[in-house]
Amino acid sequence: MALARSVRRVFAAVAVVATLPALAAPVGAQESVGAGRASDGRDGGHVRTAAPAEQTRSVDATGQNRTVGDHEGYPRRTQLREFPENPDDKAVKLGLTPYHDIAPQLNDLQERSDRVSAEVIGQSTQGRDLYLVTLTSPESPREAARQERWRELIEQDPKAAAADERLAREYKAPVWINANIHGDEWEGTDGALDVIERLATSRDADDRALLDSTRVYLTVSNNPDGRVAGTRVNAAGFDVNRDHITSTQPESRAVRDVLIETQPLVMIDEHGYTGTTLIEPGTPPHGQNYEYDLYLKHAYENALGMERAIGELGHDETARADIPFRDFEPGEWDDWPPIFTPMYSIYHGAVGHTVEVPLRVNRAEYDELPVSELRRRSGINREVAGATISAAVEYADRNRPELIDDQIEVFRRGWAGEPQREIPDGYVPGFGEEDRYSVAFPRAYVIPAGDAQRSAKAAARLVDHLVAHDVRVRRAEHTFHLDGTRYPKGSYVVDMHQPKRGLANVMLADGKDISGDVPQMYDISGWSHGLLWGATVKAVGASGDEAPAVRTSPVHAAAPTGSLPPSPRADLALTLTDGADVRAATFLLDRGVPLTRRGDGTLVVPASAREHAEVAADRFGVAFAKARTGGSEDEGGDHGGGEQVARPVVAAAASDDEVAVLRDLGFDVRTVSTDTLNAGFDLGEMSTLYVSTGLVHGELNAEARRSVAAFLADGGGLVTRGAGGAAFNEAAGVLPVTAVEGRSDANGVVRMTGGDGPSGAGTGADAPEHSFVYSPLWFTGLGADVRAEQRYGDDPLVSGHWLPAGDAGGGPADAAGQASVVSGTGPQGARAVLFGTEPLFRDHPKGLYGQVASAMFWASST
Repeated sequence: MALARSVRRVFAAVAVVATLPALAAPVGAQESVGAGRASDGRDGGHVRTAAPAEQTRSVDATGQNRTVGDHEGYPRRTQLREFPENPDDKAVKLGLTPYHDIAPQLNDLQERSDRVSAEVIGQSTQGRDLYLVTLTSPESPREAARQERWRELIEQDPKAAAADERLAREYKAPVWINANIHGDEWEGTDGALDVIERLATSRDADDRALLDSTRVYLTVSNNPDGRVAGTRVNAAGFDVNRDHITSTQPESRAVRDVLIETQPLVMIDEHGYTGTTLIEPGTPPHGQNYEYDLYLKHAYENALGMERAIGELGHDETARADIPFRDFEPGEWDDWPPIFTPMYSIYHGAVGHTVEVPLRVNRAEYDELPVSELRRRSGINREVAGATISAAVEYADRNRPELIDDQIEVFRRGWAGEPQREIPDGYVPGFGEEDRYSVAFPRAYVIPAGDAQRSAKAAARLVDHLVAHDVRVRRAEHTFHLDGTRYPKGSYVVDMHQPKRGLANVMLADGKDISGDVPQMYDISGWSHGLLWGATVKAVGASGDEAPAVRTSPVHAAAPTGSLPPSPRADLALTLTDGADVRAATFLLDRGVPLTRRGDGTLVVPASAREHAEVAADRFGVAFAKARTGGSEDEGGDHGGGEQVARPVVAAAASDDEVAVLRDLGFDVRTVSTDTLNAGFDLGEMSTLYVSTGLVHGELNAEARRSVAAFLADGGGLVTRGAGGAAFNEAAGVLPVTAVEGRSDANGVVRMTGGDGPSGAGTGADAPEHSFVYSPLWFTGLGADVRAEQRYGDDPLVSGHWLPAGDAGGGPADAAGQASVVSGTGPQGARAVLFGTEPLFRDHPKGLYGQVASAMFWASST
């Protein structure tokens, strides 16, 4: 059994009504009729079923729960599979719980207590089980079903939920604790296990009463691979706490589903180490899509309660906490981006907090401090984690009625399409003008079908992603007009009168340029699925407008998008608009299909390979077109010719996220670095060298430099990204350009314009009009044989944070009109493409992957 997920009822029409708003309702607030629910079949349509109660379940060799009973109450006892002892688990040195001891502890507790249930909600990158523990008083199947119905009612029909007196009395307050999302921040797991042990076995009347009115859900280790290895990232090299809006990793998808299916009132994410315990709420800028008034009043009071709890531990190191909202300057620890677990959880109706335990025991300290000192520190950290968890649970129990009302109000405002509330100065101590962030929601988003859609596959992926995140999407059943634009049947409509409108908007909107609001940011400041995921997305109307006049049906999964033209004897054309197109191309190359490449980057598939193309169209959802004939190569005609394409074999000196994307696209990738080349890595079998980080030409020994020079002289291609790649290009003497660096922490979504014409690598031909930057770079002084493939727009920054680097410039105005991507052939004969943008960043800007692949194919085709 995995996390309980029953198929939820679809409410065809949902009436909404004001329910005890925290602030006065705005002028012009309207009621709205909402349409049905999007989907329960997240991630490919798999629907999880509810777990049995009062029975024993076991876990098979793959880690999947197998049901032995047929009931659905609590406890839901699962015999978790136990992993072999691993003395190299990094937690052992700290006196903390190694991963292999977690399952035995939970199995034992399930035997001893009827208040604890453990289940497997997925597997980590390396196949370790991810555990969810539920603490609650026993419930019959009928009682558990009633709780589920009330939870659904709160989201689906907040008017009815607000009027349900029995719900108000008996709905159990859900609280979710997430621990160890960063693998080398261990103690949250141990603090959670301590709380589980106490509440599962306590004879104290207050503890027992708490579990009568509360359900506490704990994901005890969100990153077990990192826990064992002592790394912040997971085994794929991703920071899981930066992945929640993109969901590339199994660990983030698992807890996303926990969040959606438990709908917590309060959420805590346990981290470390900040010297002094840190407890959110954060500094400005605050996420502009939140119902921030309903969040902040609870977050601030809960933080104060957690601060009191750690003070009562009696350690000098825990006498106080840092509460960023209260204690830090704007921009030092913000809650702006939706990438972090607590910030993401706010969009699902939770009051989310990051908690950072104080005393560092990882990295250099792990290796250098005596074991006794490490264990002293980890012991204090463990107590802090346990105290903050207990205090948060108690806050939820103590403030249960108001928290329930306020979660109902979050969803009611969404269904009603009401404007956000204006929050007055002093709403909580210190709240002022610098804390005011809000947004005017559009009436809807339309993801068009037909010719108006840049990429049907990208649109389908975006729709499925929205549905997986509990955003409601509907499909138009006939042609309609909206804001003067005609949209064909099959277009997708995201009506913004829905309970999680903030989440829909934070994904689809352009975002905001906040460069003038704060001097710095903690992490990224701009993102947009609407601009960066490769699909055409249109915002239409204002929130107070009438609903789009079109009959729609709820979407559970996007419609198929793969197709071939009807002419069976015609050659086929494949335009690399999307990563799926790239995957189809590498699939065909793997099967020995000869592909040729036109000057505009289009790939031509011979008619004789139509059967293979049919498989690719079905598998990857790509649309092949009939290949044109005639015309010049630059115009797209192939004359039956063009360059022969081979599947690139890439030597990549790159970050883990870049390597992951390149491999997902089907490229054969071998990771390299300065050290591996100095050790004699053979570049002879490679077709392309991709350089962004970890390879410094000046640090190569003489033999490695000769190897690089020979590779480039023998037709090897070079593709680079960022300052590290540009420096390598310069040192290797490939393209004559000058790389200009913007401010290192500048990041966001940027406008792009076309390059210098159709010749060159062709990476700008079908590239989106927007890109992503982090530490932006541009190129000047282009040599005669160097072509700008793409340039920054006149006013580049759409959303994010990008300031000049003092008197040195480097701001958006300096980048305007400059070359962002360049290509050319170096004096050795090597083809090279240099990116000043970040097209593979954290596997997020998916609409840019075709651009990178075009560079790879061109650079390796000589």
